[in-house]
Amino acid sequence: MLNVVSTKTGGKATMSAKNGSIKLVAGNSNPALAQQVSAALEIPLTKASVRRFADMEIFVEILENVRGSDVFVIQSTSYPANDHLMELLIIIDALRRASARRITAVVPYFGYARQDRKVGSRAPISAKLVANLITHAGADRVMTLDLHAGQIQGFFDIPTDNLYASPVMVRDIREKFDLANVMVVSPDVGGVVRARSLAKRINAPLAIIDKRRERAGESEVMNVIGDVAGFTCILIDDIVDSGGTLVNAADALLANGAKEVYAYLTHGVLSGGATARVANSRLKEMVITDSIQPTDAVRAVKNIRVLPIAPLIAEAISRTAAEESVSSLFD
Repeated sequence: MLNVVSTKTGGKATMSAKNGSIKLVAGNSNPALAQQVSAALEIPLTKASVRRFADMEIFVEILENVRGSDVFVIQSTSYPANDHLMELLIIIDALRRASARRITAVVPYFGYARQDRKVGSRAPISAKLVANLITHAGADRVMTLDLHAGQIQGFFDIPTDNLYASPVMVRDIREKFDLANVMVVSPDVGGVVRARSLAKRINAPLAIIDKRRERAGESEVMNVIGDVAGFTCILIDDIVDSGGTLVNAADALLANGAKEVYAYLTHGVLSGGATARVANSRLKEMVITDSIQPTDAVRAVKNIRVLPIAPLIAEAISRTAAEESVSSLFD
């Protein structure tokens, strides 16, 4: 049940926040998700023009009055990441100059999140740079989903809500599987906290894949920590990019006696030949959310399924606008 206040003016229903009207603005990264959030909130998307000049320079014009409004900008910084990031920054700047009361950047997939620390001498921390850009563009608040590293919230000097896709995944897992035969698996040591959290929610045992990454985009599975024989294994992670880690993990689990292997991921980056790699893998099914708009190639793969994330984002927007708790969504 959404918590946005509904009022009637001249016989027409409108939605309002605690301190002003709610406006939803969408960039070009994921229009389908923006439309679904709009439908869930029963608030039409604010008319805006986000277009390119001949040299691909981005131009934004807000075509409705947003003065004094509580504005939520829905824009993932997915491929092409730099274009979508610039769109987000320019939309925020346009809204600030149009006197919006509060601007919340709703970034379901926060690009550059994997660059959250120095990996070598003279290397950047690009996640911090992007956080600075969003803040200085004029955002008052950020809302994102399953950050690659939770500490990225500290890169922002403005309030940041890191939502979790786990309630959506848990609901789907409960409907699809006999939980008595399920084992949750982290595909690497770094993802153990995420996997353990989901395992606790469904009261399932936990296993871990120990792997050594030889070079970027490639991984070599070394061994499985835990007895997976006879279990239906569910791999849990935040991002799937090349798909190599998941495919190798599935092979290792099956070699150790797992009955079937599924994967639940929040962000389906799926770059390069990832879709073909997943299609030809031994994964029974890979489930992703639509935080990144699935391409036609992704939708064509029979063992990839997409979970809608719009209801969760809509509820978080509703609670933020009404000045209610967002964290209680995940209790």
